[in-house]
Amino acid sequence: MGDTNRLVYWGRRLGRITLIGWMGLLLIGDLGMGLAQRPVALLPFVCGVAGFVAVLTRARWRVQALAGLLGLSLVASIVINAMGPVGSEQYIGMTEGWAILFLTVGTLRWVEPIGRAVLLALASMIVLVVASGTRSEEVAALAIGLLSLMAWSFAAGTGAYLRFQRERRDQATHAVRRAERLELARELHDLVAHHITGIVVQAQAARTVAEQKPEAVVPALDAIATAGADALTSMRRLVSVLRAQDDASRTPGVALADMRVLVERFNTGGRTKAVFEVGRGVSEAALPQETWTTLHRVLQESLTNVRRHAPHAGWVEIDLRLVQGWLWMRVRNESPPGEGRTLRLGGGFGLVGMGERVEALGGRLFAGRAPDGAWEVIAQLPAAAA
Repeated sequence: MGDTNRLVYWGRRLGRITLIGWMGLLLIGDLGMGLAQRPVALLPFVCGVAGFVAVLTRARWRVQALAGLLGLSLVASIVINAMGPVGSEQYIGMTEGWAILFLTVGTLRWVEPIGRAVLLALASMIVLVVASGTRSEEVAALAIGLLSLMAWSFAAGTGAYLRFQRERRDQATHAVRRAERLELARELHDLVAHHITGIVVQAQAARTVAEQKPEAVVPALDAIATAGADALTSMRRLVSVLRAQDDASRTPGVALADMRVLVERFNTGGRTKAVFEVGRGVSEAALPQETWTTLHRVLQESLTNVRRHAPHAGWVEIDLRLVQGWLWMRVRNESPPGEGRTLRLGGGFGLVGMGERVEALGGRLFAGRAPDGAWEVIAQLPAAAA
């Protein structure tokens, strides 16, 4: 597990521990207030316990947790109002109110559809206002109700803002993925057209040879069959992606030499130097053309990220090799302190596009810190089709 993953892991655990500790302190306060007043004052403590459980189970039962807590809180308000507060006694549970506000933020942020989230948020406002008006004396009810509305407004605004940011991020990610799929589809279209052109040319040549030298027809038919199989392989990948209409005036794909040129240009553009190593068995003839196009795209994006996020890196290592039926390409660079921390899979749209392209060919993409602190991007593509 890399340093970034460890940081995320312990960050989440620390947040959960802090949440449990905070709600535990609130529960102790509610219990003390309940024991100091009439037995009916224990109802907010019961609601607080329910809120504690609801907050802990919100990940799987977010809607049910908030709806159940609101229902229990409303029943408690009705019971307390029926028994009537005495003197200056107030039966407003701190844990209960905080749990309702916390769950309201999560509901507005995550619950789909948006209409359900808004209804639950409005229900939480009503329950808070009802609790403020029925659980305290008339003099304090207005002030407590006003504070409850302010707290709810802050929670609702926070949840709405987080939802807006999430939806904007999802839309941007979807746009990047769609653009990458269309780009891949166009390249595959060019490859298939290239193969079919070869088939037509070889078929015409076979017809000419058949008239003059019939024994040479069999090798020509074998070449046609091979080209047809390659075209079908590319076409199967093409079926899974959409193709946009455009003026497709490009050459079909790139080659290993283009990747070497890319590395050479990187070495001449700054102080960071890259080393490109190619393992045994890796050649242009051994792998489909679309594989080289994808690798070129991943390498280009990785080197661009090095320039952008780790400009002071002293070295970059690029390793390309075949391992047990998989083609591995690892782009590894020195990551000085304070650089490269924002680069993680899903953190940048360039990485999203790379992942979409690699997955479209049945591969996998990993990005993160290595145990030694270096940053690396690893693309795995199946080589069985070769």
